[in-house]
Parts: sequence; structure tokens; C-alpha cells
Amino acid sequence: MIKFLDLKKMNLAHREAIEARLLKTFRSGWYLLGQEVKQFEQNLSQYIATKHIIGVANGLDALRLIFKGYTALGFMQPGDEVIVPANTYIASVLAVTDNNLTPVFVEPETATFNIDIAKIEDAITKKTKAIMVVHLYGQAVFSEQLKALTEKYNLKIIEDNAQAIGAEWNGIKTGNLGDASGFSFYPGKNLGALGDGGAVSTNDDDLAEVVRALANYGSEEKYVNKYKGLNSRLDEIQAAVLDEKLKHLDAENSRRREIANYYSQNIKNAVIKLPQAPQDEKAHVWHLFVIRTPQRDRLQQYLTDNGIQTLIHYPIPPYKQQAYAIYNHLSFPITEVIHNEVLSLPISPVLTDEEVKTIVDVLNSYQ
Repeated sequence: MIKFLDLKKMNLAHREAIEARLLKTFRSGWYLLGQEVKQFEQNLSQYIATKHIIGVANGLDALRLIFKGYTALGFMQPGDEVIVPANTYIASVLAVTDNNLTPVFVEPETATFNIDIAKIEDAITKKTKAIMVVHLYGQAVFSEQLKALTEKYNLKIIEDNAQAIGAEWNGIKTGNLGDASGFSFYPGKNLGALGDGGAVSTNDDDLAEVVRALANYGSEEKYVNKYKGLNSRLDEIQAAVLDEKLKHLDAENSRRREIANYYSQNIKNAVIKLPQAPQDEKAHVWHLFVIRTPQRDRLQQYLTDNGIQTLIHYPIPPYKQQAYAIYNHLSFPITEVIHNEVLSLPISPVLTDEEVKTIVDVLNSYQ
């Protein structure tokens, strides 16, 4: 069986260095808010070229804390609106509604799966305070038109950068394109921990100060609570692992691009629609390689029968989930077609050339 993602193999590729860091952290006797977190924050800040990185417990918390921070600073208040992609994972929307803000959904582009920037202005109202862009599947989404909209209407750009660490737009890395960004270090991400982890990035000194306090019970000084905060901290062990793996991120993203390029050039089947690669290869880090076909379930079973594991990202749009029954009446045709047709193929830095060729051969034999 060709696994969709062989996490064990991915991590064992850096076994000696990771184990050494784990042992060092274990023996230090300091497991929260220590030197490993500080070092990782500094190195990630340098890598993204952003002023502030705040390590937090997970990717959802990173986004939650950004909105909570803007609310604490008075820029947002309950009932304000945030434009979000209709085609995204539910975490993007949960972060909005958890802060008593209202999501306003916008359709994606069919070619990129990302929010259609040309459709955003029609969704802006007097209550709109922010636009959330999700760099879905690893592809950066940004434009001068988007920047102009935020200036025209005094809006914040918040990046959901859970899937695209290392991607670039015009030489600027995702996580440093907007006003603030949330990262996820879930084990399956391009930069993955050995458990949960996340981070907030921003160049805004005030937001960074508030988010750091909010993530630590709303406290800047022990037992003195300035805000009604959360307990959301990146621990020393995960920070040590992430700091070690960050050294290899560019090389591993490069390998993902090689595999994506091979898929794109060699999958030749009329019933399979391939994702469109950007002109600038650095704009995509191929966290996922997502094909489309009206025969999705049949194709997935065929691949399973031939020893190839695939996943569906994602079968149900957020606004059609039971959790958001209030939005179930909404219809976004492009999003719904995408969710009915997408299928994610194996892609990772440890996938072998032989395995990649096998996947292509099996797909080309599908009838």
C-alpha cells in the first residue's frame, strides 16, 4: 500500500537530530515558555521575515487569537463581518464565529480552489472588518487588487496559512502578506510537530503584545490578568522538533514541487482534471495535490483496490455542516462542485520516484 502520508518515515528522516533535541529538552527541566520556544519563534520570524511570531497550541487557536486580539484592541466588535472563502476547512470559519463575528462567504476560483478576489468587493458591507484569505492546499492567494480593497475600506487581511508555509507571492512569504497570520503545525503539515502546535505572525507590535498575553490566560505578568484569555501555548518539546525540521522545509517543499510537476506532466486521463500550477513555482508548496473528477468515489475505490491511499479534502463545505445550520440554506455552486469532485493524491518529501510512477500508471489505466 502506498500511504497517503507516511509520517513515521518523514520524521525518521531527521531521527538523530530530533532525538538529540528531544533529549536536550527533556533534561533541561523546562517544558513551557522556555528557550526552545524562543529560539523557534526567532528562527521562524527570520524565515518568514515578519517582526513577531507567537507560538500557540494549534492552528485554530492561532486564528482565534488574532480575532480576539483585534477585538481587545477595539478594531472589531461582536456582530462585525469577516469575509471568508466558501471553499475551506471549517477551522477558518470557527475562528470567526468563536469571537461572535459573522462570516460572509465568497466563492473560489475553479483553477486555484482559492477565494476569488474579483468577487470580494461585492460582499463588503459597512460591517466588514476583515478579509480572511486561506492559502488552500499550499497555494498562495494574494494580489494588488486585494491590497487596494483593504485600503479603500479600511480592512484587515488575515491569512490562514495552515497549509502553505514556505510559499511566496512576489518574493514575500505567506504569513507576511497580510496584517496577521495563523499557522498550524499539525503533524501532517509541511512543517509538522509530533502533536499539536501553531503560531501567529504579525508586524503589528500592539497586536503581538495582546495575542501573547491572550494566549497565556490574558496575562502579561504572572497572576495579573489584563484580558479574558485562553490557555494556548506551544510547548518546549514541540518547539524543539519544529525548530529542527524548519531547517529542511525548503528542501522538502522542493521535493513536493518535483512530484507535483511529474503528476502534472504525466497524468493523462480525460476523466481527471489536474490542478493548475501557478506561473511562479514558489507560489505553491503542494501541501496537497488535489485532482477533480465527477467519478470521485469510484476513482477512490479503484485506487484503494490498487494499493494507493487517497483522502478527500473536503467532502462538506463549512456552511453545509450541521454545526452551521443557520447557513445551510446558502448555496455556492462552484464550492459545491469542488467538494463533490476533489480527491487528494499522495504527495510528500519521502514518496519515492517508483511510487510516484506507480500512482501515475494506475491513474492512466483508469477507465
